[in-house]
Order: sequence, then structure tokens, then C-alpha cells
Amino acid sequence: MKKLLFVLFLACGLASPVWAAVDINTASQSELEAVKGLGPAKAKAIIEYREKHGAYRSVDDLVNVKGLGKASVAKLKSELSLGEAKAADKAKK
Repeated sequence: MKKLLFVLFLACGLASPVWAAVDINTASQSELEAVKGLGPAKAKAIIEYREKHGAYRSVDDLVNVKGLGKASVAKLKSELSLGEAKAADKAKK
């Protein structure tokens, strides 16, 4: 019985969902708002900055967005990713 419980416990642990980081170069406002620490105003500012200045080259570039500082970006880094900047840069060349 203990073996069966152990196997079930292990299977449940392995089946837990894996959360993917949100790509700041492609995310919609609602996707950005889903990130803990980003509300509607910051999500909108991230998109507006991206539209005005082009693709982010680094998650650290978020410090240039109004309302986000170094401390905020450091807290958000684990939940954000950068996926399309390299592709966008190659397309420009």
C-alpha cells in the first residue's frame, strides 16, 4: 500500500503544470497582466514602448519603460522571456 501511495504521489508531482515565461516581444496586454506584479498600466506601457522602439533586446530593457525600475524588473525576470528580438533583428538585416 505504501508503494502505491508513493507511486501516486510521484506521478502527481511529475504531472504538475510547467509555467512558461511570457515573451515581452509578442505578449498581448492580457498576457502581460497575467504576470504577478504587472497591472494594466504597466502592461500597456510595455507594449507602447515596444511599438515605439522596436523589439526588446533584453528583459533588462524594461527599466526604460515608465513605471518599471531596476527592482521591479529584477522581481519580474523569472516570469518574462525574450523570444522574438533575435528574429526581428535578423529580418531587419
